[in-house]
Amino acid sequence: MRLLKLTITALLLLGSIAAAAELKVGDVAPAFDLPGSDGKSYALADYQNQQYVVIAFFPKAHTGG
Repeated sequence: MRLLKLTITALLLLGSIAAAAELKVGDVAPAFDLPGSDGKSYALADYQNQQYVVIAFFPKAHTGG
């Protein structure tokens, strides 16, 4: 159930970003927060001074499927 909630949240977030404006290579990413599998919330702003930020999404991680 928790995985389903996280998946729906991620899809809604991605859908709202895509609907707002399409990003092109070199565009600044919009501000966002994402829930982690550890229960914490992570904001893009927390990594502001980093050169690269990679977001990995594994929908079947930590499941039997």
